[in-house]
Amino acid sequence: MTCTRAADTAPALPGKATHWWAASRLVVAAAVLAAIALPAVVDAYTVSIANTALVMAVLTISTHLLANVAGLPSLGQAAYLGVGAYTAALLGAASLTAGPLLLVAAAAAGAVASALTAPLLLRTRGTAFLMTTFAVAELARTTASLWADVTGGDDGRHAAPVALWSGGPLLAADGHVYLYLLSVFLLLAVAMAVLLRSRLADMVRGFADHEPRLQGLGYRSGGILLAWLTIAGAVAGLAGGMLAAAHQYVSPADLSLDVSALALLAAAIGIGSMRGAVAGAVLVVAVRDLVGVHTAGHALALLGLTFLAVAYQQPLRARLHTIRSRR
Repeated sequence: MTCTRAADTAPALPGKATHWWAASRLVVAAAVLAAIALPAVVDAYTVSIANTALVMAVLTISTHLLANVAGLPSLGQAAYLGVGAYTAALLGAASLTAGPLLLVAAAAAGAVASALTAPLLLRTRGTAFLMTTFAVAELARTTASLWADVTGGDDGRHAAPVALWSGGPLLAADGHVYLYLLSVFLLLAVAMAVLLRSRLADMVRGFADHEPRLQGLGYRSGGILLAWLTIAGAVAGLAGGMLAAAHQYVSPADLSLDVSALALLAAAIGIGSMRGAVAGAVLVVAVRDLVGVHTAGHALALLGLTFLAVAYQQPLRARLHTIRSRR
């Protein structure tokens, strides 16, 4: 079976396309170097915002796997983020301080939660899938709000500081936490780049474009999409573990529609590319938490304008492509 690769895969084209690909890699390398140097050149508040941006970037990658690769736009990835965050917080309360182990546990919890809900979600497609994911997320948020003995209810739950290894020094400074989260993000980005070039990803793209045709050829989408949703849930759970490490606090608000919607917006900004989705996540957090602070509380209006720009960019790009093709 041959499936068309999305924007995440490297084009094997000569000439200008090759130069563009090399330039894009240089941009990524420069961005990574700038990210590493960030704590040395900005204040503590900006570093804390950068921590939030890293969490949002990982959650956006999870949403990207569904919306841009599988063609399943989701408003529910914050539910699995919350499962991962509460898992990390509860294990931290049980004196487990090794950050990597907490992240593995958070990712595993997100994967299990996603695998349990996937059979229900995969009965739907398109707008119905979108609304079903929203319903699942709202159910998770309500459960977190009412299950006060475990989650702390609406007051939230404290998450203990983490260490790089069990018994090691705790990461207390924002800069240290940031570099830790950045390392996790970079490792995840490499893993996702490999995944998006795999046969599994090709088959998921094939089902997104031609599911009835592939089913007619004998391919079954159920198991493949179940595995894909489980992977996306694991990534969202990992984001939850990072959230607990970054903020040392988890509440039902972290499972809200706002969080899932921002991740979906960031994925839409990416126009099918994982790198674009990550850039979209950074843009969304910057608009909400940095620019919005200096615009008399107009962050929501700015996010609305960002959403409109994303909504109109696709027709504009299509129109420009048509004009160029006529020349």
